[in-house]
Amino acid sequence: MYSESDIDGAVAAGAISPDAAMALRRYVATAQAAPAVDEEHFRLLTGFNDIFVSIALVLLLTALGQIGFQITHALSGAFVAAASWPLALYFTARRRMALPSILLLLSFVGGVAGALAGGIETAFPHIDERAGALAVSAVGIVAAGAAWLHWRRFMVPITVAAGAAATVAVAIGLLMAVIPDVKQGVWPLLLIGGLGVFALAMRWDMSDVRRETRRSDVAFWLHLAAAPMIAHPIFQMLGVFNGEIGGGTAALVLILYVLFGALALAVDRRALLVSSLVYVLYALYSLIRSAGAIELGAAFTALVIGSALLTLSALWQPMRRSIVGALSQPLRLRLPPVQQPA
Repeated sequence: MYSESDIDGAVAAGAISPDAAMALRRYVATAQAAPAVDEEHFRLLTGFNDIFVSIALVLLLTALGQIGFQITHALSGAFVAAASWPLALYFTARRRMALPSILLLLSFVGGVAGALAGGIETAFPHIDERAGALAVSAVGIVAAGAAWLHWRRFMVPITVAAGAAATVAVAIGLLMAVIPDVKQGVWPLLLIGGLGVFALAMRWDMSDVRRETRRSDVAFWLHLAAAPMIAHPIFQMLGVFNGEIGGGTAALVLILYVLFGALALAVDRRALLVSSLVYVLYALYSLIRSAGAIELGAAFTALVIGSALLTLSALWQPMRRSIVGALSQPLRLRLPPVQQPA
C-alpha cells in the first residue's frame, strides 16, 4: 500500500504526472465508495519485510540497551540512540521503510532521554521532589530537541507528535518544580496540554484539508498523541475507575462519548473515539449490571458498543455530512470535504 506522501514523492521525482496522481486518487476513492479524506490513510507497512526488519531492530536495540545497562544506566539509552541514528540513515533515508522508521525514531528519542535520565540518576541518586520535577523537564527538553533534530534529517511524520508530547511533559515538569502543590492537579494540566496538541494537529490538518501530502500524516500522529491526553484526564477526574460508578456518572460518560463522536465526525479523525473506548465500555457495563444483567453484562456491553461502532463506520459519511452541514461556511472550508450523495 502506498501513502499519499509516496504519491507526492513520485510526482516530485517525475515518475508520474500530477494528472495521473489525481486520477489515481479519484479511482481509489470511487473503488472504495469513500473519499480519500474519510479513510485516514497512514503508512505503517510497505510489505512484510517491514515486520521482519522491525523484529531484527527490536532484538538488536534491546540487546544494546541491556549491555549498556550492565555498565551504567546512562549507557543503556546512549547505546540505543547511537545505534538508531545510523540505522535510520539506511532504513529511513534510503529504504524509506515505514514501521522500522517509526521504531527508530522512538528508539532514538527514547534513547537520548534515557541516557540523560540515567546520567541524572547516577549523579544525583537522592534528590527532592522539586529537583526531580526539574530533572523531568530537562529530560523532556532534550527529548524534544532530539525529535526536532530527527525531523530535520528524516521527516518521519510521527516525529512532530513525539516532540509535542515531550513539550507537554516539559511544561508540566516545570510547573511542578515551581509550584510543588500543582502535582495534585496533574490531570487538568495534562488536559490543557492535550488540547494544545489537538490545536496543533488541527493546524496541520487545515493546511491540507484534502489530505494529499505529508502534512496529513503528521496531523494523524498528532491527533493520536492528543486523544489520550484529552480523554484520560476527563474520565479520571470523573472518577470512572475509582470503584463502582453510579448511574449518573455512567450516563455522563456516555454523553461525553457521543460529544467526542460528533467532534470526530467534524474533523474526520477517529483517535478520540478509540482513546475513550475503554471508559465508555466500563460505564455501559456498570449500567447493565445495575439493571440486573450481571452474568451477561460483559457480553451485552460488547454487543451494544460493537454494533454502535460498526454502524458509525458504515454511516460515517452521511453522519459527517449532517454534522459538517450544521457548521458555518468559513469553518466548513477549513475541514476535510464531505462526500455528496450520489
